[in-house]
Amino acid sequence: MDEQSFQRIQPDGDEHERLTCTRCGFIAYENPKIIAGAVVEAEGGVLLCRRAIEPRSGFWTLPAGYMELGETVEEAARREAWEEARVRIALDGVLALYSIARIGQVQVLFRARLAEPGWGAGPESLEVRPFAWTDIPWDELAFPSVRWALRHWHATRGQPLSAPATNPPEDARGTTPLEGSAI
Repeated sequence: MDEQSFQRIQPDGDEHERLTCTRCGFIAYENPKIIAGAVVEAEGGVLLCRRAIEPRSGFWTLPAGYMELGETVEEAARREAWEEARVRIALDGVLALYSIARIGQVQVLFRARLAEPGWGAGPESLEVRPFAWTDIPWDELAFPSVRWALRHWHATRGQPLSAPATNPPEDARGTTPLEGSAI
C-alpha cells in the first residue's frame, strides 16, 4: 500500500472525509478504540493502579486498557486487570459505558470483585492497592472517566446492576480533560 496514493476525500454518498486510495478507491476507516476495564472491589474499597506509563504516569487509574482483536470485551477487562494489577477478577456486569469523543474512545467498565486473593503491580503500574471510599486520591486520578466510574460504583454499591452509567450531562461528549492535563 503506497501511502502517497491515500488522500482525505469525501467519498460519494458519505458525509465524512475518509482516507481513501486514489488508485483503487479503498477506504481506510478510522474508528474509535474500545477500552475495557473494571472497578474492582477489594477489602471493602476499590482497587486502583498508579500508572507507570504515559499518559499520566504517576496518577491513579482503574485497571483498563485497549481491547485486542479476537477477544471479547469481558476477556479484555479480565486481561487488563491481570496485566496492570496482577489480579484475577469475576465480572458482575457492565457498570458504565463512556464516550470520549476528544480522543476517539469508547470505554466499557465492569463492576468486578476478586476471583482469587491477592494483587500486585504489573509492568504498567508502579503500585496497586485498595482504597476505602474516603481515602480515594481524587486529585491524583488519571482521567475524568475514572472519577465518573468511581462515583457510579459508589452510588450503586450493593444494588443490582441496571442500565450502565453514561457520560455525565456536563461532559456528554467526553471533551473536557482534567484540570492541568492535556488528556
